[in-house]
Amino acid sequence: MDPPPPETLIAALEQLYALGALNDAGDLTSMGRRMSEFPLDPQLSRMLIASEKYGCTEEIATICAMLSVNNSIFFRPKENELQSDNAKKSFHHQHGDHLTLLNVFNEWVETGYSIPWCHQHFIQERSMLRAKKIREQLVQLMEKVEIELISNSEDSEAIRKAITSGFFYNVATLEGHTGSYRTMHKKQTVYIHPSSSKEQKDPPKWVVFFELVLTTQEFMRQVIEIEPTWLLEIAPHLYNGKITVKEHKMPKTLGKSSRNK
Repeated sequence: MDPPPPETLIAALEQLYALGALNDAGDLTSMGRRMSEFPLDPQLSRMLIASEKYGCTEEIATICAMLSVNNSIFFRPKENELQSDNAKKSFHHQHGDHLTLLNVFNEWVETGYSIPWCHQHFIQERSMLRAKKIREQLVQLMEKVEIELISNSEDSEAIRKAITSGFFYNVATLEGHTGSYRTMHKKQTVYIHPSSSKEQKDPPKWVVFFELVLTTQEFMRQVIEIEPTWLLEIAPHLYNGKITVKEHKMPKTLGKSSRNK
């Protein structure tokens, strides 16, 4: 195997330092040691640990597991495109894709992990079973590092702050009325992926994304709406002096899927 380019190594070390996993000497911090207990991308590990502060460890463990199955939750057969699109929309959350994934998993749990339910809603049963297994493993590891399982499902702000705590490097802002976004870290022009629940006529001004994928354009996949003031609270070392916004209150209600239950 060829060694990675020095630029890649430097960028990785910078990110670990920003996440609090390394100190000035390049040694693991106590946060870094906790993060290393989880076989996850460092950003996911940091998000999981941050959820303890926001009292939503149950929800973030679920989101972490769903993000780990590589965007293979929904399927869209050609002969049933409209039905599958409508089924997916019924899970959409007003604040974005991470909470949409949470809606899917929670409704599946309510059915007793029903396989017919997955078929009915055009959801990949194998992906859901894998997410369930990953979540069970994460819960065991959380117990090992003494992270208490706490549910806070009605507080979408807390859940989104926990997500932002791991992914504050992946912040993008809306550019005018073009529908394009500009990443705060690398200043790239990106777009919300068409499959996102946030792909709409009134796009959010500030988002955090899970990953970038390059097709015809650079797309953000798994997007969630955030408030810029959170960045000053969560990552002041990166955003102090870069963001000037007025504080304002946000609703804390976690909107459920469009089903009436």
